[in-house]
Amino acid sequence: MAPIHRVAVIQWNIQDLAIEENHRKACDYIREAAAQGAELAVLPEYHLNGWAPSDPLWLTHAASTHKYLQAYQSLARTLHICIVPGTIVERHDLAPATTSTPRAAKAEEAAADTKDYLLYNTAYFISHDGRILGHYRKKNIWHPEREYLTSSGEEPHEAFDTPLGKVGLLICWDLAFPEAFRELIAQGVEVVIVPTFWSRYDASPAMLKHNPASEKLFLETTLTARCFENTCGIIFTNVARGQDPDDKFMGLSRVVLPVVGPVGQMGDEEGVLVVDMDLGLVRIAEENYKVREDMEREGWHYTYRHSAGGKQ
Repeated sequence: MAPIHRVAVIQWNIQDLAIEENHRKACDYIREAAAQGAELAVLPEYHLNGWAPSDPLWLTHAASTHKYLQAYQSLARTLHICIVPGTIVERHDLAPATTSTPRAAKAEEAAADTKDYLLYNTAYFISHDGRILGHYRKKNIWHPEREYLTSSGEEPHEAFDTPLGKVGLLICWDLAFPEAFRELIAQGVEVVIVPTFWSRYDASPAMLKHNPASEKLFLETTLTARCFENTCGIIFTNVARGQDPDDKFMGLSRVVLPVVGPVGQMGDEEGVLVVDMDLGLVRIAEENYKVREDMEREGWHYTYRHSAGGKQ
């Protein structure tokens, strides 16, 4: 019999720069999920300090987030629950270059205004015993983020062995790239976890003029399509809408499987949703569509990599 795992998606109206308040809420929600028997709890992207990269405090927070990761490890051990703590923005300071020649000194002076650090947007998978089983740095950076964050670039997507089986991590805009899923599926991943910070206003005014619910349509259709085309399950978390009717976030956190689509989904409210995720549906879908079987066979015709000039 295929395993059935009880998992929780968590969403709330994350407050920019309110790192202690956000962390407290996250821990309370994780405890609530554990009390309902969840084996895994997943938080949204930027869940600790929101998105305020132009504020100096946001950068200060990014240099001291390791203690929160350790706190989640401790909580996982205490509650005996796996945790994906959304994403954590991490600052990595660059080692200063040594100056040995006048030419080097001149180059250093010219670069004085450049950043001496990198910011990575990182997701972690913490096991129920507190161990970190894997991590992933966001690769496909959304356009407004690129001024601040560093992509993981050509680092490969990795699969992790977890108590829920083989799992892969993606983050927000990665959802738009089927290649990211294919790379994980090729490694045997059955569940892809996607924390996001997705707004209704990620659509342009021109798009919203034609369809005010454009981003809702994007998420609902793409999440279901990715499950079918990759014979995998997806655990998706987003930020909930606040009390202001004009708030930009829309929630929609959900667990999606092939064959049936969403097995549990939230609206724009704050809270915890705990559902049973039957991986038997992943295997039934694969038996029918044979996507993984085709990818593994010799002579598979999509083995090339994309490049700016065409295929290599």
